[in-house]
Amino acid sequence: MESQFRLDIEKVRKFLPHRSPFLLVDRILEIHPVPHPDGIVPSAGVGTRVVGIKNVTYNEPFFQGHFPDFAIMPGVLILETMAQVASFSIFPTLQGASEQTLKGFRCILAGVDSARFRKPVVPGDTLRIETEVKQCRAAKLYVFQCMATVEGRKVAEAEILASLTVQGS
Repeated sequence: MESQFRLDIEKVRKFLPHRSPFLLVDRILEIHPVPHPDGIVPSAGVGTRVVGIKNVTYNEPFFQGHFPDFAIMPGVLILETMAQVASFSIFPTLQGASEQTLKGFRCILAGVDSARFRKPVVPGDTLRIETEVKQCRAAKLYVFQCMATVEGRKVAEAEILASLTVQGS
């Protein structure tokens, strides 16, 4: 099934509340919502998949200290990138929402399980993040299976728990 959603940096910035240096998503390539049998798209239904990218450049502020002579992207920032990409699972539900509603959107990291870092991510890499909603535990607590690749090679994977909410809902 072809994705009907492809978001450039301006649309990413309108959706995510993060700003530099903590906005870690450059583009959303695909969002594959899973519709109910009646055709209605649920908010981040189980099975919803999202693919996004982060272009890693030497100009990232964290490379000044991690590590100056062997620059690698910190694992915690790879996990944060995964969480930011995963948050787009509810984008189809919020599409067309008012700017005020979007300003109230929050993706709060609640937990990380089974994190594995397989290869270093270095300047010049394009980090491709693929996420899938595996469970919705409470009204707004989601479990995502996440994988990061560079040039088709797995560099990291984790299960992310996050609370996806819109302030006031």
